[in-house]
Amino acid sequence: MTSNSEQAPPTPAGDPERVNRRPRSLIVSFFGTYARDIGGWISVADLIALMAELGVDAPSVRSAVSRLKRRGLLAPERLGGVAGYRLSDEGRRILAEGDSRIFGHRVARVDDGWVLVVFSVPESERRRRHALRARLTRLGFGTTAAGVWIAPAHMTEQARQALRDLGLDGYAELFQATHLGFRDLSEAVARWWDLPALQAMYQDFLSEHEPVLGSWRRTGPAGRTVPSGATDPRAAAFADHLRTVDAWRRMPFLDPGLPPELLPGPWAGSRASRVFFDLHARLREPGLAHVRSVVSRG
Repeated sequence: MTSNSEQAPPTPAGDPERVNRRPRSLIVSFFGTYARDIGGWISVADLIALMAELGVDAPSVRSAVSRLKRRGLLAPERLGGVAGYRLSDEGRRILAEGDSRIFGHRVARVDDGWVLVVFSVPESERRRRHALRARLTRLGFGTTAAGVWIAPAHMTEQARQALRDLGLDGYAELFQATHLGFRDLSEAVARWWDLPALQAMYQDFLSEHEPVLGSWRRTGPAGRTVPSGATDPRAAAFADHLRTVDAWRRMPFLDPGLPPELLPGPWAGSRASRVFFDLHARLREPGLAHVRSVVSRG
């Protein structure tokens, strides 16, 4: 293993808004946000109709669904002779895990301490070693040195599960830790995580979605319109809500909930979290009502 690849802190890759607008991502967000509330199954035609409201054309929907089927997240099923898809067992597991991280995201305190993952995986297992690094990155861990990764203590069970899932628990040790010196802890955190990248990620989210929240606050549902221009507040709520969830859902995996007192101020993540949960609270129910109306018509 090379020290550079081990020591580079996890960084949000690419432009999150550009990535999150892929049809496949929007469809995953749709199944996580709405599909389980309508019985877990949706016809292809209804999914195409709903995605059209977000500017995704039918060929893109079909291509994205096909890829998700190959990945084992969706399973094809015909009901009453109608072609459709439902979540696979693996898809339900992944979305349940996502729910706990997105909606139960914890913010640590310094007194909570830290969890350290210390591993030395042999070269013969380099593929699994790479998979472990990628998994820890997705969980929001930072790196202190080659083979030493760190996160707030509340991430202990996620780290344990990652090692077991990859069959690498025999090559690793977990430690609960307290910082005793020698540098200021906020300086250390700034080395272990790419805080400017996280800050930029949250700023991008705010740039797009804070004005949306402001519009809903000013005008209420009756003042919002769907992209086509037809006045339909529930359709507008659906489109705004799904875009918001799709943009937000990766962020709690990149940010493990670092103690606010160790972060540079003003920390955009705090404001972004308030914007997300406010939009979610305002828009989910009317958005779900719209989905149910489209499905019932179909």
